[in-house]
Amino acid sequence: MKLPKPKKLPSGQWFIQVMVDGKRKSRAFDTKDEALYWASGLKTKSIMDARGPRQLSVGDAVDRYIETKTAVLSPSTIAGYKKIRSNLMGDIEQYQLHDLTQDNVQRWVNHMVKDGKSSKTIANAHGLLSAVLDRYYPDFRLKTTLPRKVKPDIQIPTEAEVKAIMKAAAGTKYELPISLAIWLGLRQSEILGLRWENIDGDTLHVRNAIVMGEDGPIEKGTKTFSGVRDLHIPARVKKLLDAADHKGEHIINLSGKAIYSGFSRICEKAGVRHFRFHDLRHANASLMLAVGIPDKYSMKRMGHATNNMLKTTYQHTIKEKEIEYNTKLEDYLEELFGQE
Repeated sequence: MKLPKPKKLPSGQWFIQVMVDGKRKSRAFDTKDEALYWASGLKTKSIMDARGPRQLSVGDAVDRYIETKTAVLSPSTIAGYKKIRSNLMGDIEQYQLHDLTQDNVQRWVNHMVKDGKSSKTIANAHGLLSAVLDRYYPDFRLKTTLPRKVKPDIQIPTEAEVKAIMKAAAGTKYELPISLAIWLGLRQSEILGLRWENIDGDTLHVRNAIVMGEDGPIEKGTKTFSGVRDLHIPARVKKLLDAADHKGEHIINLSGKAIYSGFSRICEKAGVRHFRFHDLRHANASLMLAVGIPDKYSMKRMGHATNNMLKTTYQHTIKEKEIEYNTKLEDYLEELFGQE
């Protein structure tokens, strides 16, 4: 599908004109992405009206859906959709939409289970298919039995392991990104997107992120609206920032892959278990829980709109604190029943 290029008007709006069914249609939008999304929607609807669901295969419908979302979804999300399209659709992509049955979908899911795909991967693939059908064949409602979700066994470093990691990272090029994750709870994409202009005295303005797209790293806004936030820079982190090489626009001049590999070596050097770099963000949330920081403030620091993600995904008990609180409770109960 070829789309016209939006033109920026003197007013700052973006004007786009598209030919649909022999007629010119035009509108102005506040952003370029909105203009492209509107135009792609008109084009897609025109194609669908001409072909109808009976002449569109599942694979074609998935392609159309991804194309219409390219301008409005994160590059990493689009890359994930295309990965599903390439690797997981299998034989189901060949079915015409009107020939698709619930049995076809269930067998497709069963095949992924037999191939050893995780419940999360299967849910993501099924979710994409569901969205595609909802748009292009809304009369078909999925009633698929999916594998039971497995709660991820996330291992976060203990207080002792965090100290060991920081000690092993001292003086290396990984010390600053590791510190930004531990002290401020930043996502790796946010760390990569930090610019020197984002520092204002002892305040860090989190505004951008660098994610992996189809053709390499892409800079964009934060993952969510709540991800835009201002954080106080701790003295230890400020000292590292002041001593860092200020060449280039970005504070961290490492790729995501380089940070992952470097962090793995730091863990090995520290003599601790292998952790994901993202586990440091989990550790930050758990440390906030351990010191009694209210959820409202933890949500703001981590860039969450609600406390659901904070409570269900990021907050874990820290082993040392768990032992401390167990002892505190047991001492209280001993004192209570010892009075009888």
